[in-house]
Amino acid sequence: MEKKITLKDVKQDPEIDAFIRCAMHNMAAIGFTEHGYRHAGLVSSIAHNVLERLVYPARTAELAGIAGYLHDIGNSVSRDHHGQSSAFIAMSVLTRMGMDPDEVAIVMAAVGNHEEEYGHPVNEVAAAVILADKSDVHRTRVSKRDIASFDIHDRVSYAAERSFLEVDAEQRLITLTVTIDTEICPVMDYFEIFLTRMLMCRRAAEVLDCEFKLEINGVCLL
Repeated sequence: MEKKITLKDVKQDPEIDAFIRCAMHNMAAIGFTEHGYRHAGLVSSIAHNVLERLVYPARTAELAGIAGYLHDIGNSVSRDHHGQSSAFIAMSVLTRMGMDPDEVAIVMAAVGNHEEEYGHPVNEVAAAVILADKSDVHRTRVSKRDIASFDIHDRVSYAAERSFLEVDAEQRLITLTVTIDTEICPVMDYFEIFLTRMLMCRRAAEVLDCEFKLEINGVCLL
């Protein structure tokens, strides 16, 4: 029987929990940035809040929260094409849990389109997940402890002391504010690896009838 699956249901599901734990292990094994409970929970919360603050229906915001929580679950399979793996895992578990197929399709599309290599903000839920995912840049995500071994992704993440996604519903403006320690890496390094992501955020904001801005160390750069 189809039912309204909630984010709480998703977080309490043992199968989903097992996949997230596996994804955490896999990412740690290859020295990748954190993709576990912290990232899943934060992206879920931000995606939900983006749509809630823009006064989308409560159920749409709930689906964004669910998609945000599941968006990286495919790292339990492999880092490569993990967006698509995540989408099919999400489809399987949500169908098993009894979610309405139309809602499963929305979540699946959002999850499968969050990566900049091939993703597009195909619906409002997908747009919210993209904005939430790409805004999570912070030093706590760096799993390596030896600074000498950092690659550019590690340096940029470690240099990010604060990141916050602000939604101004009245002005239809979404602003990502980042504080970077430039003694660790220059702002240009951020652009070198994240420009494609920021352009994806701009497209996502447009789907939500908003403008996207990027502010780093108090300077508006996009």
